[in-house]
Amino acid sequence: MKTKFSITCLIIFTNFINAQEVSSEKYTAHNKGKFYIFWGGNRDYYTNSDITFTGKDYKFTLENVEAHDKPKGYHVDYVNPARMTIPQTNFRMGYFINDHYNISIGLDHMKYVMDQNQVVNYTGNYQNEGTNFYGETLPNGQVLLTEDFLTFEHTDGLNYINSEFCRVDDISKLFGIRNTDKFQINLTEGLGAGLLYPKTNAKLMQQERHDDFHVSGYGISAKAGLNFTFYKYFFIQTEIKGGYINMNSIQTTNTESEDEASQDFNFSQTVIAFGGIFRL
Repeated sequence: MKTKFSITCLIIFTNFINAQEVSSEKYTAHNKGKFYIFWGGNRDYYTNSDITFTGKDYKFTLENVEAHDKPKGYHVDYVNPARMTIPQTNFRMGYFINDHYNISIGLDHMKYVMDQNQVVNYTGNYQNEGTNFYGETLPNGQVLLTEDFLTFEHTDGLNYINSEFCRVDDISKLFGIRNTDKFQINLTEGLGAGLLYPKTNAKLMQQERHDDFHVSGYGISAKAGLNFTFYKYFFIQTEIKGGYINMNSIQTTNTESEDEASQDFNFSQTVIAFGGIFRL
């Protein structure tokens, strides 16, 4: 009887210890089934690109055109619900299919502005070519990109609507962090692909200014970043992202449906975002 009683007590004690170990497991130890969402800002950098303009009476290519982004800096618009889509921003929501991998959908709201008054080479022909009608004519087969000749930007914006497949690894131990429910550091990497839906603001050879949304092409991207999670549910995420954008159907005028432009270029992006992660 004493032996049976001892065995019974041992089993009860063992089950109790196991239950305690399960109940004391960190919330941040597993990600499967968690949903996350974040919002942040970005800076963007673009390689030079050739831009081809095609219309009823013209077809020409501007070579090696330079462009820049349009940052707003530290501004209340990032958190103002009525204006938070105006700056360069990133929105993403995703779901962990297991502890390390998640799938997500998001919007990278970048801005692309062609450098005005730059000198570029060109090929092809355009209206009033060689007459300096737009103040653009230069020797040696070059043109000056005056405002009368061309203004060209995707500023509301260069919208990259994309899905991503990402991996996340807890690297807190590398920094001596034991209680990850208070503070956790994660490494994240991912691949993405999606559509470009820019609102292109263009004025070509003194035609009526065009400023409208249009599905213009596609993009692919890769990223790496660090995720800093506080008290299980809230995080700051920093990312470096790079990729390729190909836009073969950019609307440039309001008057003729055949007026369009095309370009492709590489981009890089730095992101800082704030978000939350919760189990569904």
